[in-house]
Amino acid sequence: MTARLRTCCPTRNKAVADAIPSDHPAVDSYCVDLTTVGSTRRPQVLLPDELTCEPDDFVRLALADRLTHAQVASTLSGDPTIQGAYANKRLARTAEGENLLAAWLDDVGLEPDRTLVLDVLTDGYAYGLRSPGERVVYDPVEKPDSSLSDIADSL
Repeated sequence: MTARLRTCCPTRNKAVADAIPSDHPAVDSYCVDLTTVGSTRRPQVLLPDELTCEPDDFVRLALADRLTHAQVASTLSGDPTIQGAYANKRLARTAEGENLLAAWLDDVGLEPDRTLVLDVLTDGYAYGLRSPGERVVYDPVEKPDSSLSDIADSL
């Protein structure tokens, strides 16, 4: 099943310095469809083509008041998707431990074939996921210095 992506509130993405609400002009927001992976019940959120993240990239994903780690995957047709969120990058890489995306969806009562809102906090690095109509205040998520993250990735 292919999800249709609709821009909800297109704005310019500006630097995020302080806690920022989801309805702030610095936050780009996209309506995205929640689907499942194939015939399984595992959730997936298709990402808009406008984002700079690619399959195999790691991103931070804010779910309610929890900041998680997610690895961007791809559908069979090559569309970028998030299929899980985990407590740290290692768990996101191996998909071990509790899938915090699935747990969050259960907590808020959202099931497949629903629309969610994806907020762009730092394109290519940090995003927030929320129910339509919900207002969320995000804590700042700063992208680490690329040289430091390269060193960490090499370890």
